[in-house]
Amino acid sequence: MPVTFQKTRLDNGLTIIAELNDDAHTSAVGFFVNVGTRDETPDIMGVSHFLEHMMFKGTARRSADDVNREFDQIGADYNASTSQETTLYYAHVLPEFLPRAIDLLGDMLRPALRDADFQTERQVILEEIGMYADRPFWVAYENAMERFYNGHPLGFRILGPHEVISNLPVEQMRDYFNQRYSPDNMVVALAGHIDFDAAVEQIRQQCGGWKPTGIHRRYIDPSLRFVEHVHADAKLKQHYVALLVPGPARQGDDRYAAAVLSQVIGDSDGSRLYWALTDPGLAEEVEFTHQPFDRAGSFMAYVSCAPENAAKVEGILFDVLDRAGDDLNDGEVERARNKIATELMLQGERPAGRMMGLGGSWLATGDYRPLEEELARVMAVDAGALRNLVARYPLNRRTIVRCTPASA
Repeated sequence: MPVTFQKTRLDNGLTIIAELNDDAHTSAVGFFVNVGTRDETPDIMGVSHFLEHMMFKGTARRSADDVNREFDQIGADYNASTSQETTLYYAHVLPEFLPRAIDLLGDMLRPALRDADFQTERQVILEEIGMYADRPFWVAYENAMERFYNGHPLGFRILGPHEVISNLPVEQMRDYFNQRYSPDNMVVALAGHIDFDAAVEQIRQQCGGWKPTGIHRRYIDPSLRFVEHVHADAKLKQHYVALLVPGPARQGDDRYAAAVLSQVIGDSDGSRLYWALTDPGLAEEVEFTHQPFDRAGSFMAYVSCAPENAAKVEGILFDVLDRAGDDLNDGEVERARNKIATELMLQGERPAGRMMGLGGSWLATGDYRPLEEELARVMAVDAGALRNLVARYPLNRRTIVRCTPASA
């Protein structure tokens, strides 16, 4: 049975898309909200993530215990996530339970936002902020993003600063929700074994009365800053480096070459950085990844090592990046392409994986590409495409943050 794509748009602007596969044994649904830290202001930084937590605290119809119990009753694999640009609520279930999953998620998307729940969850968020403050990678990454994006909301902290969350009034969260959680700022994505007409009718009955606000993301080009910063901490035993350089946005086919380049340079095994730093035992962790955003993008490198190896490790890291376009051969490019293709196929075999890819892609591009087309575009990347990419996005314009022992 072939996979088919369908879409519709309700009168209030809510878009519903689906990839239907009658041979699938499960169904997945996700409500994607086009909102994240880049839509915040400094005085409410972290509100998108805080609001994600509040969605599980109950509605006019359900308590928080009801929400979790009902998901468990249908055996759902369910969760939510917040990024710089998207907040996602999803469930992966057996097909017979899809209507109940849609009902649950749709109800959650109109939360009670009770004062008492807000105060309780504030403490949970503050504890989470404290937990991440003890993770050196997170400290280095957040500091690098803040400096690289130079005041642009893409550099805001997803969890928010402690002082902002501590003082955030519930009224500001409610205002933010009322503006941003608008049906014309959302996409519902489904994948797997789906009765599309029935799902659309259920979503229309449940969500068709939501009032649109006409909210749109404000696009301000980042004024990137290339600096170096050292964060010394006596509690640290290792040396950590987070590095950012400009990269392609989510729109445009450069993102396929960027994915292949990331595999060639910084995959967890078999990449240039693996052979240069991990295999010889110089670094404990090393990676190089592409961060595609809506009309913006960057590459991120990260490495951790013993303090006594810091200078040598950084020298090798910079050298690998400086020579990223040199000596590219068909063999390493082919290996990188094949690994991405395998990952795409593995993701595509699960309806939840396809649902996440569908919704995220639609928010960014308003376009649908079947898995076969995605694979074809990856497999079309060659060494010449990578050289052209590095020429357009040289990897020597860097923001570097080091987290290192205070005595080093």
